[in-house]
Amino acid sequence: MATQQVPVRRTGQEHRVVQLSIQGMTCASCVGRVERKLGKLDGVEASVNLPLESAVVRVPATVSDQDLIDTVVATGYGAHVVHPEDGGHDHAPSLLRARLILAAVLSVPVLLISMVPGLQFANWGWVVFALSVPVVTWSAWPFHRAAAINARHLSSTMDTLVSIGVTAAFLFSAGQLLADPALTQHAGMAGMDMTEHSLYFEVAAVVVTFLLLGRFLEASAKQRAGDALKSLLSLGAKEARVLRTVDGERTEVTLPADALIPGDAFVVRPGEKIATDGTVTEGHSAVDTALLTGESIPVEVGPGDTVTGATINTSGRLVVQATRVGSDTVLSQMGRLVSQAQSGKARIARLADRISAVFVPVVLVLAILTFVLWLVLTGDLDAAFTASVTVLVIACPCALGLATPTALLTGTGRGAQLGILIRGPQVLEDTRTVDTIVLDKTGTVTTGTMAVDDVVALAAVPAPDLLRLAGAVEAASEHPIAQAIAQHAAAAGRLPGAHAFSSAPGGGVRGEVDGVVVTVGRAGWLERHGIRPTDGQAATFTAAEDAGRTAIWVAVGDDVAGLVTLSDTVKDGSAAAVRRLRGLGLRPVLLTGDNRAVALQVAAVVGIDAADVRAGVTPEGKVDAIRELQAAGATVAMAGDGVNDAAALAQADLGIAMGSGTDVAIEAADLTVMGNSLEQVAQAIELSRRTLGTIKGNLFWAFFYNAVGIPVAALGLLNPMLAGAAMAASSVLVVANSLRLRRFGR
Repeated sequence: MATQQVPVRRTGQEHRVVQLSIQGMTCASCVGRVERKLGKLDGVEASVNLPLESAVVRVPATVSDQDLIDTVVATGYGAHVVHPEDGGHDHAPSLLRARLILAAVLSVPVLLISMVPGLQFANWGWVVFALSVPVVTWSAWPFHRAAAINARHLSSTMDTLVSIGVTAAFLFSAGQLLADPALTQHAGMAGMDMTEHSLYFEVAAVVVTFLLLGRFLEASAKQRAGDALKSLLSLGAKEARVLRTVDGERTEVTLPADALIPGDAFVVRPGEKIATDGTVTEGHSAVDTALLTGESIPVEVGPGDTVTGATINTSGRLVVQATRVGSDTVLSQMGRLVSQAQSGKARIARLADRISAVFVPVVLVLAILTFVLWLVLTGDLDAAFTASVTVLVIACPCALGLATPTALLTGTGRGAQLGILIRGPQVLEDTRTVDTIVLDKTGTVTTGTMAVDDVVALAAVPAPDLLRLAGAVEAASEHPIAQAIAQHAAAAGRLPGAHAFSSAPGGGVRGEVDGVVVTVGRAGWLERHGIRPTDGQAATFTAAEDAGRTAIWVAVGDDVAGLVTLSDTVKDGSAAAVRRLRGLGLRPVLLTGDNRAVALQVAAVVGIDAADVRAGVTPEGKVDAIRELQAAGATVAMAGDGVNDAAALAQADLGIAMGSGTDVAIEAADLTVMGNSLEQVAQAIELSRRTLGTIKGNLFWAFFYNAVGIPVAALGLLNPMLAGAAMAASSVLVVANSLRLRRFGR
């Protein structure tokens, strides 16, 4: 959608998020201007992204989309509202390529004639002048146009520096040629060293060519950097075979996938993509989720299982009932998260923005001072002119503007390919400071699929009846343990209904079955209802837990009737993931509502110290456990997947949701891994840190380049053509360095 409702905590008002496409930006100064102008609108917050040529704007109800567009246009740029799912636009238009080709074709003879005496002929200056005119006018037009627009608004950008430098070199040379027509009257072979002339047509032409080449390479590289998001958004199925009832018979009708509505039943044959998120109602199959989760092993599904749009049905025929369509699907949510993350700014990038805002005016002053000082100190007009033009060309802050967004674009795009969603650029900096990671046991470290091991009768109620009663009341709960007991009981026969049902998170359930009240859960839950086990019963319970099983009390009426023991299995790769987390400098802590014996057994398998195990913790207790770690000086990350983890994920300094979990957990998290492997958690932190490192590296080299290049140019130690090449190369190198993130995890 073009707009979406989101709360803005800063003001407490209801805001919407508008994404704008902005045309004409070329450097960090442009970004700063657009952000400042939009920010002057009441209640508006804007984040502008140079590589994506877009802005994500938080807008109150009092500001319209047209107000935003008018503001950007008044600033000197083009703008229109776009859909985030559209995946951007072409960054390497054919017109730019044509300008580059013309400049290159004409600049080569200009350079050779100007610099090689053997190629010079009588009045060669006029030929070079003629060849340079199309280069400094039509080919360089994007620079001149942007400079003129900004000048009209009493501001300046990188294009201002380029336009002034190129125009000055050309006009100075043309003036010299007109003032002294005999300057190039003789051929270079006549004994004169015609490289020692005061014409700079080759400087103007070659600088334009180099800058256009750099801009074209940047555009191509930025387009590749955005390919990950575009490919993600194009994964969805285009058509769906919807079941319709015609004359009492079900028939398949082929419709566009975006025409589906919740409740529609559609058929997915082997090899086809699932059209949208839904629940399987018929059939069994294995679904390949690698495109979204990064996991290569297909997931077995059957009636009652949820499936995600854009995943691939590998074997059997499935009938799926649509639950979420359009912008509500997991794929669309992923696209929005990635797009918003790419459009944001890390705190470290604000420094570059602040510097770029004043950089161009300062450089213009430096260029004038360079010209004046050279002229005063040496009296050499040519040398003064060359040094000042070189300062203008070498100082262009292109690399500064590209340093952060290209790395962010590539890193978040690569993350999306791996099933890792980074909510925003600030998350990258949070991962750098985290030193402790809290891991929820069930569903994160373990499979979360509990299985009943044994039913122990401790009173007159036989074990089969005990299981039947417990299963009936647990069937009304969504808790994994409750579902395991209910499924195991249902396998032995039809379960009766439960009435007057009540439950407590992390406590247990209670209900009336066949005329008796059945209470199932922990000891505290039973005691809350006046039920206390005997010492002998407690000893049996303790022995079961000491064996590494999860034990659940079952009471019938006011007396304990027995207990059910269950066990969970550690996920493949959890132990390797814990080792990888330790390698990243993180201290792993296991957190679980399960008993300590079970928790210690799991901790021993995956390599977590016993001192770092927190067992028997309620959902509220998980938040308290994280607060305790934070109070002790730890910076805490938390990985979890359930509704009962949402509060803890929000409390943690860095929340990491397992994508196999609930929407509530994912919404509360800063990082989301779409698979269910703990190894992806380690991979997500590593990718985030690698992306932040790339941003820092880019900013360092961009600052270093300008800090060294400007003094060298001012001292007259650099030729303007080399300055143009170096400036273009710095931008391309920054983008190329960011593109290395595309190889992460390969």
